[in-house]
Amino acid sequence: MEKRRLGRSQIHTAPLCLGGNVFGWTLDEPASLRILDEYVAAGFDFIDTADVYSTWAPGHVGGESETIIGKWFRQRGNRAKVVLATKVGWLMPPDRKGLSKANIVRAVEESLRRLQTDYIDLYQAHVDDADTPLEETLGAFADLIRQGKVRTIGASNYSAARLSQALDLA
Repeated sequence: MEKRRLGRSQIHTAPLCLGGNVFGWTLDEPASLRILDEYVAAGFDFIDTADVYSTWAPGHVGGESETIIGKWFRQRGNRAKVVLATKVGWLMPPDRKGLSKANIVRAVEESLRRLQTDYIDLYQAHVDDADTPLEETLGAFADLIRQGKVRTIGASNYSAARLSQALDLA
């Protein structure tokens, strides 16, 4: 399969990304593992999740999707063959949200633990946080890159103007 460069990063990946928001929610663990296996067997390598998946389901606390993907990595021993994306910043019960340095630092450690890995290929701001200066958010992301915990960063659910402002600062 022809791979494409992810933005300006050094990451190259298949042109299709599998969204993992259903893992552990509408898809139980065995079915999730089968989907992951079949996706990779078909030649794809890009998987997206978020810490918040699936807080909306009764009895869930968030991280269910990341936990299943982490079990899959451990069982299959294939972490290095997959481009892993996850996100931070949406409301994690009971009251954690936003893109402050403190929240990002805590959230990345929790995601790494659930994902059973020591790095994330693409770490994304899940939703804009107008209450936190972009400099603080970008500084926290830059620290994670320097530490080797994150390879590159991205953004989701940003307005064009806010994304342009973040790009100018970065």
